[in-house]
Amino acid sequence: MLKCPSKKATCIGLTIFFIGGVSFGGLNLFFDYTNRTDFCLSCHSMQTNYDEYKQTVHYKNKAGVAASCADCHVPKSFFPKFASKIVAAKDVFYEMIGSIDTPEKLEARRWQMANHVWERMRATDSRECRDCHDYAAMDESKQDKLTLNKHQQAPMRGKTCIDCHSGIAHEEPLMPD
Repeated sequence: MLKCPSKKATCIGLTIFFIGGVSFGGLNLFFDYTNRTDFCLSCHSMQTNYDEYKQTVHYKNKAGVAASCADCHVPKSFFPKFASKIVAAKDVFYEMIGSIDTPEKLEARRWQMANHVWERMRATDSRECRDCHDYAAMDESKQDKLTLNKHQQAPMRGKTCIDCHSGIAHEEPLMPD
């Protein structure tokens, strides 16, 4: 025979549900705040990256649509976003302790940082790129033969966007000696 839950148990369950919902909503609001480009630029070292980005098609283009830092660097889905934010906290830490707080220090670590981002993008099949770009949506008539061939062959060769477009939004760093 099923037993009806007590009023106390129901109240506790509803309280836990409410606290969970508020916590989840608060975390999403925090993520939205930290996804803003002005938040990214609050670390002085990111100004160098931003200045480079302003010279690219992801900032300046015929459509007048500019991607934000988060559009390229933060997944949209909650759990991948959460994991990304945890990993990104180390960059904030490095900024705070002075490891990348000047353009010179950033440049010294740039190859390592860029490769970390590229490896993450390869591991996710350039998921953030695909939020805006999709092979099926490409106008093949506007691509030259070489580009079209590469786009058609990429999935079969295990290639993803970042394999060919690693310098698309920031200057590609020089490999260290």
